[in-house]
Amino acid sequence: MSKTLGTVRGHVESGRIRVSQHGLQELSDDAISLVAVVQGIADAIIVEDYPDYAKGPCVLCFQRDELGKPIHVLWGLAANGPDVATIITAYRPDPNRWMDDLMTRKPR
Repeated sequence: MSKTLGTVRGHVESGRIRVSQHGLQELSDDAISLVAVVQGIADAIIVEDYPDYAKGPCVLCFQRDELGKPIHVLWGLAANGPDVATIITAYRPDPNRWMDDLMTRKPR
């Protein structure tokens, strides 16, 4: 497990979570419940890890919603506020952009 995902899980377990404005919009657009995202962090699988991202470490995770449908969630730790896990965005992976495993991007 990555350090970022471990820290995110700890913050979520402690209730230290926020959702970006973009994240709220994407949750709504793709009909993904915040509850599913928060509960799903326990079983999240890392798709891509960005520990050195300039705005703070973040990790793209494969999760599932309440119906078992796949979702991707980008969790972050802001450089100026790493004591809270931020849902940066969440979406249903587009099969045109992802391989069948939904873990590997298709070449452009």
